[in-house]
Amino acid sequence: MRFGLIPSIVVQLPGASDPWEADGSGDDLVRIAEAADTLGFHHITCSEHTVVPVDIAAVRGGTYWDPLATLSFLAARTRRIRLATNVLVLGYHHPLELVKRYGTLDRLSGGRVLLGLGVGTLEQEFDLLGAEFTDRGPRADDALRALRASWGRPEPSYDGPYYSFRDLLVEPHAPRTDVPLWIGGRTRRSLRRAVELGNGWMPFGLSGAEITQMLATFDLPQDFDVILQTPRLDPLGDPDRTRSHIAAAAEAGASMANVSVSGTSRTQVLDQLHALSELYPEAMEEP
Repeated sequence: MRFGLIPSIVVQLPGASDPWEADGSGDDLVRIAEAADTLGFHHITCSEHTVVPVDIAAVRGGTYWDPLATLSFLAARTRRIRLATNVLVLGYHHPLELVKRYGTLDRLSGGRVLLGLGVGTLEQEFDLLGAEFTDRGPRADDALRALRASWGRPEPSYDGPYYSFRDLLVEPHAPRTDVPLWIGGRTRRSLRRAVELGNGWMPFGLSGAEITQMLATFDLPQDFDVILQTPRLDPLGDPDRTRSHIAAAAEAGASMANVSVSGTSRTQVLDQLHALSELYPEAMEEP
């Protein structure tokens, strides 16, 4: 199993974030990303919400750093760690918008972009952005096909039920014509979407047993990734529970674990990352 890092600061969830993160700076985030890069973490993540209604933020959090700005900032300060969105809401973007913006990041970073993508569930945010909510599932399927057909191509063309384009120039474009697409969701339909149109599945809000049961009903493609998020880890203070959480993810079928670590300060977070790498040296990539 390989590890991706959900860094402190960029997503702050009620009851799961440490107090210092509310005042976390770009320098704090860079130091964390540099450590993850040096230690050999596979990827670092950032999530997307433009706005969150105040009442909903009390449950699912209201702090979400913009993924394109954040990952671009970190790309300039890291060498090899991959840059993963977790996740972008497909209905908020035209596929060519993602191709251009994240393709530019892919070029700037030397091909390190991973696109985590989802259908979205926050209807108020759809309304604010003028995005269609009721048909977001089939629209997302068409967007995935359009994105796949266009990535890394200077003159993309596509003809689908929701998106159709040709005779257009995209410059700069990604340095490769393929990019890993990891699909988020918690339904059988999201897994179907991941198997048919993506390279991996990032479920949320499901138990390990539910994930295992759902995976067993599909013939997964070779090299298909299952990326599971663990509870916040404390490898320094409670290595046994840390091992238990990682083992539970593996048992549920994970090929990758998206992890976050607890800490009362940036310094402690850095110490936690080092401790995790010492517990799982086999999960870390060689320099």
